[in-house]
Amino acid sequence: MKKAKIAGIAFNVPDRVVTNHDLEDMMDTTDEWIQTRSGIKERRWVEDGMANSDMALPACKEAIENAGIKPDDLDAIIVGTVSSDYNFPGMAPILQQKLGITTNISAFDISAACSAFIYLLEIGNQFIQTGKYKNILLVGSDVMSCMLDKTPAGRATGVLFGDGAGAAVLQPTDDESCILSTHTYANGKGVEMLHAKAPGSMFYPNRIDAEVVAQGHHLPVQNGREVFKNAVVRMPEAINFALEHNNLSLEDVSLVIAHQANYRILQTSAKRMGMSMDKMYINIHKYGNTTAATIPIAMCEALEEGKFTKGDIIILTAFGAGYTWASAAIRW
Repeated sequence: MKKAKIAGIAFNVPDRVVTNHDLEDMMDTTDEWIQTRSGIKERRWVEDGMANSDMALPACKEAIENAGIKPDDLDAIIVGTVSSDYNFPGMAPILQQKLGITTNISAFDISAACSAFIYLLEIGNQFIQTGKYKNILLVGSDVMSCMLDKTPAGRATGVLFGDGAGAAVLQPTDDESCILSTHTYANGKGVEMLHAKAPGSMFYPNRIDAEVVAQGHHLPVQNGREVFKNAVVRMPEAINFALEHNNLSLEDVSLVIAHQANYRILQTSAKRMGMSMDKMYINIHKYGNTTAATIPIAMCEALEEGKFTKGDIIILTAFGAGYTWASAAIRW
């Protein structure tokens, strides 16, 4: 069976930096309050008129170039997002068009929230393993700032999220570099703990209207306590499963890259595993929670900083709405 590798990876974030101090008057909060509860110092938000695909496009182009191919060499585009340009179609065919691809390739979206990038890896890995495709563009990208309540009433959730995009190209490997394994999970009992309901068919016949908006159903709702309790169990559990599946120990791993949702979640997860925070990559202070983009952004920055290099083993893990959670083991 063929194995897949990440042949190219890149990210893009908006130029607009929104610091905690920028939110103090807007959301009646303080820099200290935000940092103490989340570890976030700043995040990026798009400017008016910038769609998700606009933000993702530079990352896609760079990842394709890094993989040594051209857009027309792609066999498939798969996007993970909860904030697509349109309700339909998905963002993948929009990116196909913006990349100038002239062939009729497979292009579709998935919705797995903060776990999306590892879900994308699992899907793309199987396409490579079966020989179905040779070049697959995976995109984790979200414009969360367009979904937030930016008033004091929305403070608990509004301070957490930023905008960002990450893209990776999968190809068959020709050496030891490969995706060793991926592991994806869900438990629908967590749906009500983290969600944005509208626009949705449950609000038939209009999906969204003034009453739905007045009730705030179009905004993210989070039971922070329950999400925290589950995340600090499920992410270590998923990491351990990936290690056991590949007969690895933490000592074999150069770096753990976890979804950047909250510094306290990362800290508690590391503590439960008996792992030093030096082995857990952190950049949430710079970008906040960019949902589907946190892992590819962190991978790019960690790679640039020399945190891992060719031949090293890294572990990815995430937890998000659904509940969904996942892990992946990669030999770079």
